Amino acid sequence: MKVYFSFLIITIFGFNTSLHAQTAVKTKTATTPRLFMDVHYLPAGTVKFEDVAAAHTKDLAVEKKYGVHFQKYWVDESRGAVYCLSSAPDTMSIIKTHIEAHGLLPQKIYEVTDGVVALPKGSGTYYLDVHNLGAGNVTAADVAKAHEKDLAVQKKYDVNFINYWVDEKKGVVVCLSQAKDSSKVIQTHKEAHGLLPDSIMPVKQGQ
Repeated sequence: MKVYFSFLIITIFGFNTSLHAQTAVKTKTATTPRLFMDVHYLPAGTVKFEDVAAAHTKDLAVEKKYGVHFQKYWVDESRGAVYCLSSAPDTMSIIKTHIEAHGLLPQKIYEVTDGVVALPKGSGTYYLDVHNLGAGNVTAADVAKAHEKDLAVQKKYDVNFINYWVDEKKGVVVCLSQAKDSSKVIQTHKEAHGLLPDSIMPVKQGQ
């Protein structure tokens, strides 16, 4: 009887330990960082890449406090636009990091999924092109198919598509590429699938 009782206690304890471990795994999965792109619009002509790099360094010094990891950023100096890519638990974590680091808050934050990253080639100018397709009008699967069509055509126009990001909820797609000029990117999109960007900008990339 004592042997059976001891076995029962061990079994229950083992089950509870296993259940606790499973719960811990589920909790970790539930808080897995998501991918975000936040956008800052500053007065045209007032933004220098070096200044953004300095602000980015301040973000990196604070980010761990809020569970954020800033990965890359892109700067359009002429238009005063800055795009930051990060992983974070939520949008508020990104805002808190920016506030504490340098006080420069983004005007927009997109929760995004990305594609398969391609390597940069040569010294072509980086371009970000933005498609505003409308809330609920785009899926990541649709963008993946369109991206494949871009890849099939890009060599014709000497373009190198590196990656893209999709906010399905807001219907926004941002594409990163290298090209000799913006017209080559537009021509590639036009021949590949006909979806032309609402805006396209030359950018400098940092990380």
